[in-house]
Amino acid sequence: MGKISISKGWLATAIIVVVILADQILKIWVKTNFYYGEEYVITDWFRLNFIENNGMAFGFEFGNKPVLTWFRIIVSALFVYYITKLVRRPNVSMGFLVCVCMITAGAIGNMIDCVFYGVIFNDPVFPLTATMFPPEGGYASLFNGRVVDMFYFPLFEWCWPQWMPWVGGEHCIFFQPVFNVADASLSVGVIILIFFFSKHLNFGEETSGSIEEKGVEK
Repeated sequence: MGKISISKGWLATAIIVVVILADQILKIWVKTNFYYGEEYVITDWFRLNFIENNGMAFGFEFGNKPVLTWFRIIVSALFVYYITKLVRRPNVSMGFLVCVCMITAGAIGNMIDCVFYGVIFNDPVFPLTATMFPPEGGYASLFNGRVVDMFYFPLFEWCWPQWMPWVGGEHCIFFQPVFNVADASLSVGVIILIFFFSKHLNFGEETSGSIEEKGVEK
């Protein structure tokens, strides 16, 4: 049992650390090298577009900013606590653990922005880029930072026919939301969790049986 706990504990730690580092390194690079709204075209359907938001994943706005930040902190702490319990269970599915770690890493990644970015970055006017630890101080107080987003995938676009009610003549782009590594990690973790590991979502004792019975995990 000890050997299983150690290996799963190291796996959980590695996933969380790698995702958070990748997320923060890319955010800091974009923040200090792009002016707000700048877009770098990699392909027609993949671009880096620097924007910031106060809300939830993919730029959605939600509620009061300090309340949302504290909500992120509490949720992240609960997930970390849950993982410490999860790695001690000898029969826990490795795939389930990976999903929970991806969700946790995504939540922590965006939480870091909300808690610290307002203090450690300034907010220069166009076309200047932000400075880390500026002598004049940051653009906001602690817990009031904005989340940095950059991935933009306008896969295809079209115009609705004029005869269609409500949307007739409108120009549409799929996929419009701009997101970051943390958003992607959290979203992928949730989707895989729902489709392949929903039986584990009781957050209690591990259910009997293993994922091998479904042929999902080796």
